[in-house]
Amino acid sequence: MDKVEQFIAGKLEVRRNDLSLRKLNTIFPPVDFCSNDYLGFARSEELKALIEEEIKQVYNYKNGSGGSRLLSGNTEYIENTEQFIADYHQAESGLIFNSGYDANVGLLSSIPQRGDTIITDELIHASIIDGCRLSYANRYKFNHNNLTDLESKLNIATGNVFLVVESVYSMDGDFAPLAEIVSLCEKYNAALIVDEAHASGIFGNKGDGLVNQLGLQNKVFARIVTFGKALGTHGAIILGSHNLRNYLVNFARSFIYTTAAPLHNIASIKCAYKLLAKSNASILLNKIKLFRSLTNELEIEVLDSESPIQGVLFSSNAETKYAASLLQSKGFDVRAILSPTVAIGKERLRICLHSYNTDEEITSLITNLKEIQKNG
Repeated sequence: MDKVEQFIAGKLEVRRNDLSLRKLNTIFPPVDFCSNDYLGFARSEELKALIEEEIKQVYNYKNGSGGSRLLSGNTEYIENTEQFIADYHQAESGLIFNSGYDANVGLLSSIPQRGDTIITDELIHASIIDGCRLSYANRYKFNHNNLTDLESKLNIATGNVFLVVESVYSMDGDFAPLAEIVSLCEKYNAALIVDEAHASGIFGNKGDGLVNQLGLQNKVFARIVTFGKALGTHGAIILGSHNLRNYLVNFARSFIYTTAAPLHNIASIKCAYKLLAKSNASILLNKIKLFRSLTNELEIEVLDSESPIQGVLFSSNAETKYAASLLQSKGFDVRAILSPTVAIGKERLRICLHSYNTDEEITSLITNLKEIQKNG
C-alpha cells in the first residue's frame, strides 16, 4: 500500500510542478464563458416546466430504472424517445447511452475487429481515443483536417476501415471538411463516424447538426449526438441503421453492462428536443459574429472558428493560468486549457459563447483580453 501511495503522490507532484494539476471547484465567477450550455437550456425555466409536465403524463414513473436496459431498465417510453430523436436527425435508428463517453467507447470498442483499421483526426476527443484503445484494430491518426495526410493513411488501411472525426472540434472549435472526407470514404470504401457533440443544437435545420446541414446524413455510418451541451441535459445517442442499433445492443459493453438512465433523464432529453424544435440559434450565431468582429478590430489573435468555441493561444501553462485568473478576478468564468489536455505550446483560454451572454459582457471580455495581451 505504501508503495502505491508513493506512486500516486509522485504523479500528483509532477502535475503540481508543471502547473497542470486539476482540481474540482464549486465557486464560479458570475459571467459564464466556460460551460457548454450554448443555448441556455441547462438553466432554462421553460425546459424545467416542460420536463415537469412531461413526467406527470408518464404512467408508473419510477425514481430509478432498476437495472440495465437488457434486464429491467428498458421501457416503451425510452424506445419511442430514441426513434423520435432518430427521426429528428433524419436517421434510421438510434440507441441512447448514459454519456457521450460511454457512446464512443461502446461503439469503437465493439465494431472494429482484429485486422480492421481505425483512422482518427489527431485532435479527436479522449473518449474516442479510449474506445480505439479497447479495440484490436490497427490504428492511425492523421494531421488535423489534412486531407492529404488522411488519404495516405487510407492507402495503407486493411480490413474494414473506420474513419472517425468530430464535426466541430471541442478544443479548437473549427469544422471538419466533411464533404471532402465523405468523398474520400467513398473512394476507399471506409465507414465514416462523426461525433456531433458540439454541432448538435446549433447547426443544421432546427439544430439537427452539421452532417444534416451539409446533406450528408445518408453517407455517414454512425453519428454520436450528445445531450449535455446545447441540449442542456445528459447522455448521448448513436444514430445509424437498424442493424447498427441491434449490433450495439448485443456487443457494446458500455451499453450492456450498465444501469439504464432513469426515466426522468429520458423525459428531460425528449423535452429538450421539443424546446429545440421551436428555438432559434441565430441569437447565438450573432454573438459569435460579434466576438469575431471585435477580436479582429482589436487585433487579438484567436483560433479560426465560426462555432461557439473560441480559443486564445498562450505559450505555457503558467501564462495561460495567469490570464485566466486575471479574467476570473474581474467576474468572467474563463478557463485555461493546459497541456497535456492540449499539446505543449498550444495552451489556451477556451472561451465558450452562449445565447445568454450580453453584447456588453462580450465587449468587456475582449477589452480585458486586449489589456492582458498588452501587459503580457
